[in-house]
Amino acid sequence: MLIGFIIWSIVALIFVGIGICARKAKEPVGFFTGVKPPVVKDVVKYNHAVSNLWFAYAILLEIFGLPLLFLKQNSPGFVLSILGTVAISIGLAIAYSFILAKNRA
Repeated sequence: MLIGFIIWSIVALIFVGIGICARKAKEPVGFFTGVKPPVVKDVVKYNHAVSNLWFAYAILLEIFGLPLLFLKQNSPGFVLSILGTVAISIGLAIAYSFILAKNRA
């Protein structure tokens, strides 16, 4: 399952790239697709909070991908990776709502 882990890691690196772009942005970054970026009080603080959120998501995603290195294909242990990914994705949206509420102008 090495190839699966490599693909999983590439996806996590994409999220790190999104975090880097969010941190360097001069204007407020959008979070949800198709939604205009919000009007915020402090753009730098908001962008740093969003980029930290993406970094944390990438790290947790990589942690939940580690079983791909050790489990055999079609192992029931992959349920932990799947449920963990769902949980951190829901947590990502909840954490963003707190960031937005704290920084909205």
